[in-house]
Amino acid sequence: MSSEGFQPGSRSYRRLLVALFFVGVATFAQLYSPQGLLPVIAADQGVSADQAALMVSAATLGLALGVIPWSYIGDAYGRKNAMVWAVVLACVFAVLTVMMPAFPLALTMRFLEGLMLGGVPALAVAYLSEEVSPKVAAVAAGTYISGTTLGGLSGRIIAAPVGEQLGWKLGLLVVTGAAVACVLIFVLAAPRARHFTPGRSSVRQAAAQLVGNLRSPGLRVIYLQGFLTMGGFVAMYNFLAFHLAEPPFSLAVGLVSLIFLAYLAGTLSAPRAGALAARFGRKPVLIGGNLVMLSGVVLTLVPQLTVIILGMVVMTGGFFASHAVASGWSGALAVAGRAQSASLYNVGYYGGSSLFGFLGGTFLAASGWGGTVAMVVVLTVTATVLVSAVLPRQ
Repeated sequence: MSSEGFQPGSRSYRRLLVALFFVGVATFAQLYSPQGLLPVIAADQGVSADQAALMVSAATLGLALGVIPWSYIGDAYGRKNAMVWAVVLACVFAVLTVMMPAFPLALTMRFLEGLMLGGVPALAVAYLSEEVSPKVAAVAAGTYISGTTLGGLSGRIIAAPVGEQLGWKLGLLVVTGAAVACVLIFVLAAPRARHFTPGRSSVRQAAAQLVGNLRSPGLRVIYLQGFLTMGGFVAMYNFLAFHLAEPPFSLAVGLVSLIFLAYLAGTLSAPRAGALAARFGRKPVLIGGNLVMLSGVVLTLVPQLTVIILGMVVMTGGFFASHAVASGWSGALAVAGRAQSASLYNVGYYGGSSLFGFLGGTFLAASGWGGTVAMVVVLTVTATVLVSAVLPRQ
């Protein structure tokens, strides 16, 4: 092994990518599995669309609050060890979610599940960045992101048809079973860390690391990029099922869940974006991803199902391209702790998911699908302007 880290083609490099790919699947399959079932949950629990969406927002809020504490746990006890504990505990809370007799209790369990899941995005990129050669870190990060897209896809398309026929709780349980299998693959495949040095930070040191990163204008914009675009992205997927369930489409939940196959566009675009960023620089690829996302969002306003599907494919490909670049850049620009910078990016990213994933339903109730789309357009344009104005070309 090179002192620089695992090199492409080496057995350890392949094992690391396989491990991170599957832990990404395990994490995001569970995180977003209720999304395709929101109309079923709303009807079963007697709640509104935005209240049903709290099944997603509660978990993403927990994840947003969990990433920073998990980053310090990982610093002290090792990235891999912390990630294993995080995702195993998340599986436990996933099972408890479907056992709760009341909707508020289920939301509480979803929050705790998200809190545990925060250990994976908090540590995965830092683990990867420490162990692979810096020359291929962007490409490797793209591979991890592609695992998260497949996780998000599999969780939705497995849970929705099962849940429509047998109840949403059984739909979520089936996804949890698949996640457990992915966790086992991660445990067996992930190589021993070679460049990790344990360290424990005092409260003052921890605050200094966080504040130090927040003082960087470039990092603040990257964190806002995640906050704004992820918020819009989740809102689109949260409420599209409600839009397509109404006339003139009147589609069944199981059929609407096939829209999530658009996630495959993200699986393809994330690693490609990493390669393009290494060649042409991060900034132009990040801006390009945002503009592609924006064009896809606008296309969903056309009242034809084929055009809406195309719009979701385009939006998803653009979003994950920009996310792959931004998530890697948050570590590369870190000025006071790489893992802490990645965690701050994830706080913004999942905080946006929680907030705008809920508010999209408010705009839907007030102005229909056009209201949700208008919110997402404003969020994406704002992010693009900030990136263009502040971030360096690199």
